[in-house]
Amino acid sequence: MGNKLAVITGASTGIGLELARIAAQEGYDLILVADEPQIRTVVDEFRKYDVAVDSVEADLSGVEGVDRLLSATAGRSIDILIANAGIGTGGPFLEQDVAAWRHSVDTNVTGTVYLLQKVLQDMVARGEGRVLVTGSIAGYIPGAFNAIYNATKSFINYFTEALRNELKDSDGVTITTLMPGATDTAFFARAGMLDTELGQDDDKADPAKVAQDGWSAMMDGKGHIVSGVSNKLQVAMSGIVPQSILAEMHRGMAELGSGKDEAL
Repeated sequence: MGNKLAVITGASTGIGLELARIAAQEGYDLILVADEPQIRTVVDEFRKYDVAVDSVEADLSGVEGVDRLLSATAGRSIDILIANAGIGTGGPFLEQDVAAWRHSVDTNVTGTVYLLQKVLQDMVARGEGRVLVTGSIAGYIPGAFNAIYNATKSFINYFTEALRNELKDSDGVTITTLMPGATDTAFFARAGMLDTELGQDDDKADPAKVAQDGWSAMMDGKGHIVSGVSNKLQVAMSGIVPQSILAEMHRGMAELGSGKDEAL
């Protein structure tokens, strides 16, 4: 029998790349996907593992990009799907380009939902498969100055919870939601949030630790995992503190200029 197949989106950097490393170490063949050319060079580091590795550069904000990813499986069953692709859009919403925030919504929500539907249809038919979806604790907090991203992660958190309930009688198929907090990845640079308290926080989580938390929870068949003790406290607080106060707190962390003065 050949190796099982893991498909990982958003795999060029950060949590996705760390999850790919774990999957390779565990003996899974890989299809690594991202919307940037870097994904084609990332595969070189996986040559040391006794697994087959392929890369797909695809924009997962629409049906066409997801279909391109699925066609790369060449008919192989997907044993593990890690839906990790996501885009942040920091700054005042009214100043954001429509194309930019729409691309974030379509990548984080539309493309992810379509990918989950297509892959889970096959997994349920086979009665076997594991899915890990990257949500975020941001989905529990009104994200002033990162409003689109937090709202999309709220969708993902609740969508996957609903989906788990719909599929609770599908033996052999599990869906796990990984909910990290601020993590030391390229997210803040890409979202234009380096000059913020969040962007300059020196205590961001290690993406390798977050990835291991997510992988372990997925393999244990858990419904969700909040990575990090402080993040668990933030999620608990979100159910108690008024939403307006949470939004103001997020503003203090995400508004441009809230970071430390470089001259100090």
